[in-house]
Amino acid sequence: MSLLCIESAAEYCGRELTWGNLMRQWTRREDERLLTGGGRYVADMAVPGCLDAVFVRSEVAHGVLREVDCAAAREVAGVAGAWSAADVPDLPDTPYTLMARLATEEAVAGREWPVLVKDRVRYPGEAVAVVVGEDRYRAEDGAAEVVVRIDPLPAVVTPSAAAEDSVRLFDDLSNIAFEGETGEPIEDAVWRDAAAVVEARYRQQLLMPTPMECRTILALPEGDRLTVWSGHQAPHRLRAELAAVLGWPVDRVRVIVPDTGGAFGSKSAIFPEYVAVAYLALKLRRPVRWIEDRMESMLTATRGRGQDQRVRLAADADGHLLAYELAIDADVGAYPHLAGAMPLQTARMATGVYRTPRVHATVRSVLTNTMVTYPYRGAGRPEATIALERTMDALARRLRLDPAELRRRNFVAPESFPYRTPTGRVYDSGDYAAALELALETLDYAGWRTEQSRRRHDPAALPLGIGLSCYVERSGGEAGVLHEYGSVEAHEDGTIVARCGSASSGQGHETTFPAFVARELGVDQRRVRLVEGDTDEVPDGVGSFASRSAQVAGAALRQACGMLIEEARVRAAELWELPVAEVVWSDGTVSPRTGGTAAMDLGELVKATGPLQAENRYESGMGFPFGTHAAVAEVDPELGTVHVLRLVAVDDCGVVLNPMLVKGQAFGSAVQGLGQALYEGIPFDDDGLPRLAHGLLDYLVPTAAEIPPITLKETYTPTPNTPLGAKGAGESGCIGTPAAIVNAVADALRLTDADVLQMPLTPDVVWRAANLREAG
Repeated sequence: MSLLCIESAAEYCGRELTWGNLMRQWTRREDERLLTGGGRYVADMAVPGCLDAVFVRSEVAHGVLREVDCAAAREVAGVAGAWSAADVPDLPDTPYTLMARLATEEAVAGREWPVLVKDRVRYPGEAVAVVVGEDRYRAEDGAAEVVVRIDPLPAVVTPSAAAEDSVRLFDDLSNIAFEGETGEPIEDAVWRDAAAVVEARYRQQLLMPTPMECRTILALPEGDRLTVWSGHQAPHRLRAELAAVLGWPVDRVRVIVPDTGGAFGSKSAIFPEYVAVAYLALKLRRPVRWIEDRMESMLTATRGRGQDQRVRLAADADGHLLAYELAIDADVGAYPHLAGAMPLQTARMATGVYRTPRVHATVRSVLTNTMVTYPYRGAGRPEATIALERTMDALARRLRLDPAELRRRNFVAPESFPYRTPTGRVYDSGDYAAALELALETLDYAGWRTEQSRRRHDPAALPLGIGLSCYVERSGGEAGVLHEYGSVEAHEDGTIVARCGSASSGQGHETTFPAFVARELGVDQRRVRLVEGDTDEVPDGVGSFASRSAQVAGAALRQACGMLIEEARVRAAELWELPVAEVVWSDGTVSPRTGGTAAMDLGELVKATGPLQAENRYESGMGFPFGTHAAVAEVDPELGTVHVLRLVAVDDCGVVLNPMLVKGQAFGSAVQGLGQALYEGIPFDDDGLPRLAHGLLDYLVPTAAEIPPITLKETYTPTPNTPLGAKGAGESGCIGTPAAIVNAVADALRLTDADVLQMPLTPDVVWRAANLREAG
C-alpha cells in the first residue's frame, strides 16, 4: 500500500495513522495458532461416540440406477449402518430453498436434487448410498461391500452440446433451465455501418476451487436441538436451510464454523452430504461426521466458470466503441442450484470499464452431466472480463492501434460517476485511466515494446508479448444480501466483544476486525475480541462471500462503535447530571467537557450503569472495485511453452482496512488467475468422466516454481456507498490476470484469430496456435 493511500485512509477514517502504527496493529493474530498446530478444524474434533460417514458414489456420469444392495456392508465389523435411497424413504431432497430466487422457480420445478440417487445418476460421483462406521476405516470397508448396478446413458459435459437436448438429464424437460438478458438488442445497422467489427468465441473452462481443506460437517444431536460444525462461509444460511429440511424452527439448529482451510466460494451452499449427515445423526441419535477427501472433492465438489461465449464488438475508425454483444451458454451442472445467478452476473458486468453506448448480453443456463457450478472466486466477473478484454486486443489489432491507446479512448471518465451502464449496473466511483497508467509505468511498457521489436527482427529470439486487462467488478453481493449484523459490547473488566455475521475461511477477520474496532473506539486492540461463525453467539448474519466482509461487515461494526460511543455519552451525562453535549469521548473514556469530574473508562462506566451493548443491521450499497493487470510472456512456438516474465496488478478497492492482508489476497488471487490461464481445467473422457485418476497430478495448480515475479500496486478511490469507503478486495487476480496472460501470448504469436487460443494455454494448445499462424 502506498504512503498516499495510507494518508488518504487516515484522513477518511478521521485517524492519524503511520506505517509503524499500521504494522503494529495488523500483525496477524491467528498466525501463531495456525502455524504451530493450534488450529481446530472439524476433522480435529474429538466427539465421544462419533460415527464417520462414507458415500458410495456412481462410477458413471449418466445412467439409470437399477440396484443398490447394502446388505453385505451392514455385516462388516464396525459398521453402524448402510442405506440407499430406498432404505430411507423419508430422507429429504437437497433444498433449493434460500437460493431458489437466484435460480427462479421455473428453473428448479421438476428437477429435484436427491440426497441419494433414486432413479437416475446425473453426474460422476453422485452418491447412491451412505455407510457410517465407528471410524472412517470401517466405514470405507463397508462402502466397498455395497453392490451397485447402473445402466449407462450418453453424457453431455459442455453447455453447447447439452443445449441440443439430444441427451436430456430430466425426461420431458429441456436441458436449458433458464434464459435471460441484459441491455437492449442492437440493430443490424450498427454492425453494418461500423468501421471495424470483430467476432470471437471463447470457452471458459470448468475449474475446481481446490481449497486446502475440503468440505466438512459434523452433526451432534443434543436433546431437541442439533449442533453442526462445518467449514462454511454462511453459517446462518446453513442453519436456516437445515432447519427447513428438518421442518424445525431455526432456533433448534446451531451452526458453528471453526477454523476453516479456505473456501473460494465452494463452501457457501448446502450439499446432499450435509443433509444426509444431519438426517442420520438424528435417526441414530449419535454424532455423525463427514470429511471429504481430496479425490472425492475433485470428483464431486462444486465447479467454477464453465461458459461457452460468443462475442461481437464494433468501433468507429477512431477506435471509439459503438456496440458490444455477448451470448453466454453457461454450464450449471446437473441440477439448477443457481441457474441464473452466475451467468447473469457475467451479463450484467459485460460493459466492463468502457462507455460503450450499446451493450446486449443473453444467457442460457444449461444442465450438463457435471457437478453443479457454483460461485468460485470472482463468480461471473472473470468470465465477463476475459471475454471483453480478449476482444479489445483483437479490435486493437484490427484497427492497428496500441492496446493501451484503444483502452484510453474508451474509459468511463472519473467525472461520469455514478455511471449507469447499458446493462443496468450503477458504478459507484473510479479512475480507470489512472490504474492503467500506473500499470504501464510499473511494467515499463515502452521498454518491453522495444524489446519485443528487437526480438521480431532476431530469428533466433523467442517471441515476446505484452498483454493488458482492465477490469471492474461488483463487491458486496446482490440486492437481498447487502446487509450484515454487527454489535459491540463493553464489559466491566474493560474488554470489548465485537460480533458480526461474517465467517472467516482464512481472510484474517480475527486480525482485521478487532484492530478496526479498537481504532474506532480509541482503545488497545488487545482489549477487543471477535466473535463470529456461531449462530447461538451471533443472532443474525449473511456470511463471507462476494468480497463483502470489509465493505459490509466492517461498516456494520463501525456503525455499532458509533452507537456505543453515543450510548456511553448518554449514560455518563445521566450519571453526572450533565447535558449530553457536555460529555466528550476520547480514547475509550468519557469525561465532562469542562472538567471537574475525573474521566471514566468503559469498564468503570459499565460497573456504574450496567451492561453496555450496541447492535445494528447495516444495509450497504454495491461496490465496484477496479484495476489493470499487465503481463509479459515469452513463448516457445516449437515446444508450446509459455514463460510469464512479469506480472503487474494494479487494484483499487477503496479504503483499505489492512494493507498486509489485502496484499496477500491480491497475490493469492493473481496466482489463481495464472492457474486458469495456463494450467487448470477439468478434462473429460468420451463417457463424461473426469480424467483425474492421479489427483492433482492430472489437475494442475500453480506451485511456487510456476509463479512469475508479481508486482502489486494500488490506486485509491473510496466508494460513496458506505461510510467506510471500502470496496471488496480479494478476487481481483482471478478477474484481471487471466486475460492479461492470454493477451500476452496472443501478442507474442501475432494471432489474428482469437478462437484458436482457448484456456488453459497448455503446450498443445499453444503449439497448435503457433502452427496455425505459420500455416496462415
